Amino acid sequence: MKKLKLLRLQFENEISDYEIPAFRAAIAEKVGKDSVLFHHHLDDNTRLYRYPLIQYKSINNHPSIICLEESTEEVNRFLTNKDWNITIGKNSIELKILKLDLNQFNLQVWDKNFTYRINNWIAFNSDNYKNYHNLTSLIEKIRFLEKILIAHIISFAEGVKWNIDKQIQLVINEIHKQRWIKYKGIEFLAFDISFTTNVFLPDYIGLGKAVSVGYGVVKKVKEKGKLKFELTEVSTNVICQ
Repeated sequence: MKKLKLLRLQFENEISDYEIPAFRAAIAEKVGKDSVLFHHHLDDNTRLYRYPLIQYKSINNHPSIICLEESTEEVNRFLTNKDWNITIGKNSIELKILKLDLNQFNLQVWDKNFTYRINNWIAFNSDNYKNYHNLTSLIEKIRFLEKILIAHIISFAEGVKWNIDKQIQLVINEIHKQRWIKYKGIEFLAFDISFTTNVFLPDYIGLGKAVSVGYGVVKKVKEKGKLKFELTEVSTNVICQ
């Protein structure tokens, strides 16, 4: 079992999904380049490749910051700043706190199951998308996605220094939607999925690619009976420029 510290900082202002990268950049500029956890760059040309401990999201249309582990202390670099005016696009806004919650969760693989929904989950890199695309049956595609989602849970665990010592069980119950999105000029297939697993996951953590800017947000849902597989048609909505 691993004890995880999680801080949720949510602001009164409103923000659209496509503005999250600009929100992240504005906060990182406020705290300065020497705080790597806020922007995930070692320098102007070198990215830090690890699970992001500070993640920027839109929760109920409110700009929000999720801080994990040591970043719950690092966020004080922003909170102690006297000037909370930031610029997003052409708009200058003054951030005002709506919620500030600090919790500790017990991460554990249980003997029971939990049901979650993950939205805008970017599951694939270029290689495993080709493998997925070449699969012919729905069941094969579901099983392939389940393996990737387990791998992303393990990546999260490694990022917060949680050694999972039991077998992860996971079943995708429903694919609510899939769409093509554009991230950093590249198109990715993103999914909204309901899944059941024996792993406890805190609300609002991110799984998959681009979790630092609001993709792959996980939230626990109440059980409402057994769900069926449903694979919807791919739409071409671009939600992030």
